[in-house]
Amino acid sequence: MDEIKVTLKGGVEKLYKKGISLLEIAQDISPRLAKEALIAKVDGKAKDLSVKVDEDCNVEILTFEDEEGRKAFWHSTSHVMAQAVKRLFPETKLAIGPAIDEGFYYDFDRDESFTPSDLEKIENEMAKIVAEDYPFCRIDVTKEEALSEFKKMGEPYKVELIEALPEDAPISFYQQGEFKDLCAGPHIPSTGKIKAFKLTSLAGAYWRGDERNKMLQRIYGISFPKKSMLDEYLKRIEEAKKRDHRKLGRELDIFSLHEEGPGFPFFHPNGMVIWNLLTDFWRKEHTKRGYKEIKTPIILNEELWRRSGHWDHYKENMYFTQIDGENYAVKPMNCPGGILMYKTDSHSYRDLPIRLGELGLVHRHELSGVLHGLMRVRCFTQDDAHIFMTPSQIEDEIIGVIDLVDYFYQIFGFEYNVELSTRPENSMGSDELWEQATSALQGALEKKGMPYKINEGDGAFYGPKIDFHLKDSLGRTWQCGTIQLDFQMPERFDLTYIGQDGEKHRPVMIHRVIFGSIERFIGILIEHYGGAFPVWLAPVQAKILPISEKHLDYAYKVKKQLDAAGIRAEVDERNEKIGYKVRDAQMKRIPFMLVTGDKEASENTVSVRTREKGDTGSKSIEEFINEVNELVSKFN
Repeated sequence: MDEIKVTLKGGVEKLYKKGISLLEIAQDISPRLAKEALIAKVDGKAKDLSVKVDEDCNVEILTFEDEEGRKAFWHSTSHVMAQAVKRLFPETKLAIGPAIDEGFYYDFDRDESFTPSDLEKIENEMAKIVAEDYPFCRIDVTKEEALSEFKKMGEPYKVELIEALPEDAPISFYQQGEFKDLCAGPHIPSTGKIKAFKLTSLAGAYWRGDERNKMLQRIYGISFPKKSMLDEYLKRIEEAKKRDHRKLGRELDIFSLHEEGPGFPFFHPNGMVIWNLLTDFWRKEHTKRGYKEIKTPIILNEELWRRSGHWDHYKENMYFTQIDGENYAVKPMNCPGGILMYKTDSHSYRDLPIRLGELGLVHRHELSGVLHGLMRVRCFTQDDAHIFMTPSQIEDEIIGVIDLVDYFYQIFGFEYNVELSTRPENSMGSDELWEQATSALQGALEKKGMPYKINEGDGAFYGPKIDFHLKDSLGRTWQCGTIQLDFQMPERFDLTYIGQDGEKHRPVMIHRVIFGSIERFIGILIEHYGGAFPVWLAPVQAKILPISEKHLDYAYKVKKQLDAAGIRAEVDERNEKIGYKVRDAQMKRIPFMLVTGDKEASENTVSVRTREKGDTGSKSIEEFINEVNELVSKFN
């Protein structure tokens, strides 16, 4: 038969001549789609547009609007960058060059360090390669052929990668112009598709992420099919620099980091105001929903971590110590402590579900190169909770957590995306239990009508999970909340409850966080709000600005009234002009500035300025208190 049936996105079926290319299918659908097409998916697998199809299949054409399309675009640009580097610095050895969440990088081994002027030269050479519009051509080879080729090319890192592959592994090169690279693909049709790009930064990176290996030079970049998209991106990056939580954290006196404790943040009084507001809010909302708060030790013995599976699956990220000649570990997670708490008493089915919440301090070893302000630290407080339940309660409990997560994120003004992460390679437990757990999470999401994406192989080692990715004011995403369903730990720790039949049964366990890490969530909030916290979260809600020294007494009288009303206020008693004080309060993102002078003192009022609107006129102190209380009432 010379015809094949192709099912397109949306279920539309079309008949095509056998051997038609994916690009030709895109052209048949729409000339515009063909122009924007980057790669395609055939029965769920990403392919080059040059691939020909000769049997019935499902086809989806992907553009830059699709995540996999963007990844192929960025990965293709990394090949263009590597080609430019080899043209300019032929002695350079190639390592790897993947797409990342936003852009791409390539790791190079070169005796001399790349400089900013080198990046400019590389960009200019990339522009030539783009103008030459080379097609990306796939060449399938055997392992033996691949080894021979890259040994001849003098590329030791590629040789090492190939040697690690099984003998019968499919291996391919991609070639554009004179440049050839080891790559599984897919790639965009040609270099000419890359209309705008920018090399953004340089960093060091150990080969294969192992600090025992050689340090390579990593060049990061970004690219787009339109120059306007690059301009918009660069503008957003500039705004992100202004909002960098490390910079604002220092300027707003929220937290600091010190050489004496890399990765261990210090929170200042302003930071502790935010911390306590978040944790007070957390406690209030969890109490409403039937959670009981617990606290478990930071250090527990080695045997516990062996029993939980952390020893086999997480040991390299843990810290250890000895007590009385016995081996102990500093906890990287709170779950074993929560499990021991459950085991302190016997339970009936009538007791379940039991919801135990803990603001637990955990420690995880991170390499120094990946530490980043509050976003990547070595100690942090997880807003953990562990729910113990009967199998029949699973769906209701998952939906309850989803609703709580949704409520929290709405409070802070976050949109979010949801991912279902499935069984990873280093997991423990039977296929049957994993299937049961994954189906339960999937069922709850579908019952809620919540759109989600499958994230294959990214679950916890003991169970699948739902991850919530926040979208901040700059459009960036942050993984914060998670719901993990666990049949393994109850088995390992022999957890039981007495069922209606009077027999012992095994409970099921949910691990979940909402903020994720309090430290990281504060970092995200700093950048999301640009340091201009909403009134309820602002460390200082009102700054009282006496016009001169003679107005200090009245300023402190106002402060006393605000203190009594629970409003966080400070007096700026410096001998400076009022304009300077106002500008300084604005720089510190204070929501309200209260100017006090002769008129205000005689009328028992304050002249109110706001962070957003400037001067809003004179108000009585009582009026101002009522205004602030109304703004913060729903959070109290």
